[in-house]
Amino acid sequence: MGRGKFKGKPTGHRHFTTPEELLAGSSARPRTFKKEEAEVEEEEERSEEEVEEEPEKRKGTQGLIEIENPNLAKPKNVKAKAKDLVMGKTTELSRREREEIEKQKAHERYMKLQEQGKTEQARKDLERLALIRKQRAEAAKKREEEKAVREQKKVEARK
Repeated sequence: MGRGKFKGKPTGHRHFTTPEELLAGSSARPRTFKKEEAEVEEEEERSEEEVEEEPEKRKGTQGLIEIENPNLAKPKNVKAKAKDLVMGKTTELSRREREEIEKQKAHERYMKLQEQGKTEQARKDLERLALIRKQRAEAAKKREEEKAVREQKKVEARK
């Protein structure tokens, strides 16, 4: 045993199993992988048989004492619509749900008016569209005239 601040190296503490211990199976060494694999397969076979026989395992004293505690039962999460059907009465919507529904309805109304062209934005868009169509028509007319002028010059140049 070393004295002082520093510990000795762990090489001196190695333990080797003797052949007698190996044969007896009393060694402190871990089992080989093949043995472990065989044991796992055996355990799986046993567990399959046990599953069929035993209904379910319970933790602690649950298996010993049957308790009807309403606090232990977890309530099911049921959607509001399903609750209404089950209970036969309507539940009031929360403020956020009401505001969300109102927002959706307002957006749908606005989009209908937009399609009919009754909103200010739709009027501005239609005016802009009409102006663009007018400009494009004028530009097309101008191009046609220029094309006609070029063709006339070609015809005159040939004569």
